[in-house]
Amino acid sequence: MLCLTAVQSNFSRFTPRSSEEFTSASRSVKPGLVCCGIVSAWTWSATLLQSSTAAYTFGVSGPWWYGAGGSIQVAMFGMVAAKVKMNANGAHTFLEIVKVRFGTAAHIVFTVYAFICVLVVCGSLLVGGAATVNALTGMNILAAYFLLPIGIAVYVVFGGLRATFICDWTHTIILFAIIYTFIFRAYGTSPEIGSLARMYELLTQAAIDVPVPGNANGSYMTMKSNQVGRRHWFIYSVTSFRAHFSQGLIFGASALLSGFAGVFCDQGYWQRVNKRIFALRSQTNVSINLKAIASHPKGTTKAYMLGGLSWFAVPWAFGSCLGLSARALQSNPLFPTYPFPLSPQQTSAGLAAPAAAAVLMGKGGAVALLLVVFMAVTSAASAELIAVSSIVSYDIYRTYWNPQATGAEIVRVSHYAIGAWAIWMGCWATILHQANIDLGWTEPGCPRCTMGIVLSPAVIPIILTVWWSKLTRAGLLFGSIIGAILGMLAWMIGCWKINGSITIANLALPISAVCSGLTGFMFSGLITVFVSLWKPDNYDFEGTRAIAMLDNSENNDPDSDVASAEKKLPTDFEVRPTGPVAQEDPLCHDTLQRAFRRAAWYSSAMSVIVILIVPLTMFFTNYVFSERFYTFWVTCSIVWVFMSGTFSVILPLLESRKEMVAILKRLGGLASTKLYIKS
Repeated sequence: MLCLTAVQSNFSRFTPRSSEEFTSASRSVKPGLVCCGIVSAWTWSATLLQSSTAAYTFGVSGPWWYGAGGSIQVAMFGMVAAKVKMNANGAHTFLEIVKVRFGTAAHIVFTVYAFICVLVVCGSLLVGGAATVNALTGMNILAAYFLLPIGIAVYVVFGGLRATFICDWTHTIILFAIIYTFIFRAYGTSPEIGSLARMYELLTQAAIDVPVPGNANGSYMTMKSNQVGRRHWFIYSVTSFRAHFSQGLIFGASALLSGFAGVFCDQGYWQRVNKRIFALRSQTNVSINLKAIASHPKGTTKAYMLGGLSWFAVPWAFGSCLGLSARALQSNPLFPTYPFPLSPQQTSAGLAAPAAAAVLMGKGGAVALLLVVFMAVTSAASAELIAVSSIVSYDIYRTYWNPQATGAEIVRVSHYAIGAWAIWMGCWATILHQANIDLGWTEPGCPRCTMGIVLSPAVIPIILTVWWSKLTRAGLLFGSIIGAILGMLAWMIGCWKINGSITIANLALPISAVCSGLTGFMFSGLITVFVSLWKPDNYDFEGTRAIAMLDNSENNDPDSDVASAEKKLPTDFEVRPTGPVAQEDPLCHDTLQRAFRRAAWYSSAMSVIVILIVPLTMFFTNYVFSERFYTFWVTCSIVWVFMSGTFSVILPLLESRKEMVAILKRLGGLASTKLYIKS
């Protein structure tokens, strides 16, 4: 990454010494790399481990609900991105938008939400990643907590956000290569399994030996799994009814709620995704555009469509392969805990995937899983480091400490923030470890997650901030704060009413998390809307549209990094005048509205298919997979993951082929010149 950053700085128009390039990659990354970035940024170490745990625990429904719980939000985020491009194109963080529109109090509240989200994400990354490293290698887990983030911070400090893009692409190649390896090994060449028919046979036997409580026939190959427990009477957050709840459905609800919180409250996601789709556009009457690929809003919808579809295949295919393999192989003498299944503690720590990998491929499987988990940790952690640096530099330092900060000062503060947070990440993971908080408490989409509990009340207010002109400051504050209070009360009361007592173990149950997350999500939205309608605003978004890129003044300085970058533009680029009103162009606005509607239709269709049509049809019919249908199910996951690899790996190369050729020509010319001089 350091070498590639050096090449970029010297042979392209981008330099990480510019604050815009460091924090937002000059808003110039193309849809193919956006798709790759979505897959990489949303594939945490816990994504791989907990999707496998879900398959090991619930059967085929687990990884499906895990994928649905994370991909829907990506699709819906495309609509928000279109609104941000229309209403706040110059913003560096979503907190800047909140500050400009609603003032200091709202800014502080949502800054707290943003830091809580980053803490949960970092805890999940390190707790899951270090546990896997420790299980596979015996490395001291406390050492892993510190060495992982500090090593990542090195290339982030020098390369900024664009370095994380390149890192995303290289990590995605490794991710899909290892997923394909495990798939071919499990379903094709492994002597322990070796075929889909053998996998079906082993899972059928596993349902007899260790049936899933409440699943139809105790099977691992069904979407029907009635929740059993001490009480079947559940007072729902909004309406009361008597029902048998599916473990898979409760898992899906938990995944959806925590996924919304994980996407919309995470500055790393805003920064790594929606900032990528914007062309470099400054308000100094100069913009730099690639001739071959114009900056068109339709790329937004394309990127999110491919990103959501591509990411869905990762937990579905990977979790189905290794999670169900772990369950199928528990009677194999090579299984680490033979003749017993994994203990609840081992399962909660996400060790189903490592156990299956060790049996399927021996030491090679352990190394492959270790590598893919390491790649996932580094990619997602680099995003969080950039996110924290942006919050500290723009929303704390520039907002409250030095409002006249220059681009160079912002970059320097960002460097300090990255280094300090990398050390704090290790300390935070150590605190979680000493408190016996494992992966199940921190991973979005897992049965026991804090993200949906503490962050769901902020989701709807954040969306409406860039979306709804009638939103008021009172509605925003009342909704986000009262929603959080009601969510916490629902967590405690729901745990007490359903489970009979409030204990740490009962609070960790998935149904308790759903009570809290759903209450906070819905009531915060209702309060925000009703309070705003009581005395509605009529905001025109002129204030948020006026948020300017910080390096504007640097463009006029002939010695600045931005100016020098413009001097070395390749012939594929043109410099053309544009005015500050460019984003107010009616055609641009109409195009963005079409992109918004397209994203709305796509996200709605995807939600209906993956949340309603496919799982609920099989749920209500009590269908248990036949061998032929199980073969079809796995084949679909394999085809889907191969298409995902194509979109994520090949498309970025095709889109950037001219730039890569230009850089290679410059490198070749430099090498030829040096050889000529020597001769």
